[in-house]
This record gives sequence, C-alpha cells and structure tokens, in this order.
Amino acid sequence: MSMQFGPFVLTTLLGSVLATSGMQGQTEGKAAAQRQEQAAQPQNQEETEEEKEKKKKKQQQEKQQQEKQQQEKQQQENQRQKQLQEQQERELQQKRQQEQRQLKQKRVSQQEQQERIRKQEAELAQYRNNLELKHRQDIAERDARILEQQKRIAQLRAQREYQERMRSQEAELRRARYDYNNDPYYYTAPNYRYRRDGRYYQTNQYGIKKLERALQAGYNEGFRAGRADREDRWRYDYRSAFAYQDANFGYDGRYVRQDEYNHYFREGFQRGYEDGYYGRQNYGRRNDNDSGGINDEWLIAGAVIAAIIGYELLTD
Repeated sequence: MSMQFGPFVLTTLLGSVLATSGMQGQTEGKAAAQRQEQAAQPQNQEETEEEKEKKKKKQQQEKQQQEKQQQEKQQQENQRQKQLQEQQERELQQKRQQEQRQLKQKRVSQQEQQERIRKQEAELAQYRNNLELKHRQDIAERDARILEQQKRIAQLRAQREYQERMRSQEAELRRARYDYNNDPYYYTAPNYRYRRDGRYYQTNQYGIKKLERALQAGYNEGFRAGRADREDRWRYDYRSAFAYQDANFGYDGRYVRQDEYNHYFREGFQRGYEDGYYGRQNYGRRNDNDSGGINDEWLIAGAVIAAIIGYELLTD
C-alpha cells in the first residue's frame, strides 16, 4: 500500500517546492522592480525641480525684459512730450513778442488809478485777516492728524513744508511797504481779456502775469503732493491735499482777487498732482535752470497756461 502512494507523495512535495520557489521569485522580482522605481523617482524629481527652476528664471527674464521695454517706452514718451512742449513754448514766445509789439501802453485817469489803489488796499487788508484766521490753522492741524493716522509719511512731510513756506510768505507780507502810485498795474488800462466760468474779464499784462504765477505755483505744489501720494501708495486724491484747499502760496494780495488767485492755483495744482502721481510730464517739466523762487522744481508749460487762461489781446 505504501508502495502505491510513494510516487504521488513525492510528486506533490516537488510541486509544492516549485510553487513556493516561483512565488518567492515573483516576490523578489516585484521587490526589485519597486527598488528600481524608487531609485528612479529621486532622479525624476530632481529633473522636475530643475525644470521648474529654469521656468522660473525664464519668467523673471521675461518680466525684466518687459519692465525694461516699459521704461524705454516711458522715456521715449517723456522725450516726445518735452519736445512738444519746447515747440509750444517757442510758438507761445513768438506770439507774446508779437503782442508786445502791438501793445499800446494806455493810461487810465488819475481818478481811476486812485480807485484801483483804494480797492487794492481793502482787498489786501482782507487777505491778511484771512491768513490769520484760527480756523485755517485748525484745518491744517486736523489734516496733519489724519495723515499721521493713515501713515502717509510723505504727504505729511509735503504738507509741513507747504506750511513752512506759507509762514515765510506771511512774515514777508507783514513787513512789506508798497508804493502803489509808481506801480504800472494801477495806471495801465486793460489790454487783455480772459474767460473764466463762461464769463469774460479784462485786465492788463500785469494781471495776466499774476494769473500765470498762480498756475505755476499750483502746478509745483501739486506735483509735490502727487509724488508724495505715490510714495505712500495712496489713492489718487488731489482734493484732500491741504495745499489744494488753501491755494494761497505765491499770492501777495495784489493785482487779482484772492478767490481768483485760488481758482487758478487749483487749476495748476490738479495738473501738477496728476503728473507727480503718475510720474510723467504731460503738463509741465522739471526746471533744468533752477533760479529759486516758487518754481524751483517743476514748471507748468506755457502752452498749458495759455489754454487754461484763454486770454487774448485787446486791439481796440
């Protein structure tokens, strides 16, 4: 009986051994494949990181190239604006020279001259009172506190500098002694007219120059305020600037009314603020020939002045 089952048992045992060996071989093969895959993963990962780094560098290079192109484009635009302004200045200068040749220095009567002086003295006294109003100082202090709370350091500095210039102007105005009788404004007849708010007004060349001064002073102060807001990364808001609200710097109380000077100061301020905020020169340019005074930094273009005032020579 044992002789009959012997070969069967041997065969069964041999099959079990072979099956076990096969399973071990498969297991070892899978393990080897896993090891190879794991060994390959770091290399693939390193290649991916390297590709990412290359892509990042490429993006940085493209960004730098774009910024360079934008800067070059801005420089070209500034140069074009400067050339255009210079051309307009030449044309305006030629126009003014022609006007001066046509200009006749007509005098007003002695009575009219004295009437102008009387009005001027009254307006100057009112202007001095306005400068000394406590309400004006309260507004400046309130605005300064707001700027501190908003952490607008550059704009706060610009406001304090404006207030310092105004204090110097006020001190000079208090010390001033003036000879009205020898000032040609008071005895020269109107020879220009200009348009404001839909109405025409008349003045002489001295009055026109005072309006130009208001625009120049406003543009210069506006440029500083706009540049300060840009440094503070603040929103575009020229109306909130104390200098815009005050609008008196450069005014000495003569030739034009205070409210009229304020109007043209703000017209210049708005344009200066825009140029300063966006870092461009659409309405003016830097004063390359610094001669001091209120316009020691930025000058509004003469053609812009002429367009805003809209004056014309009276030929009758």
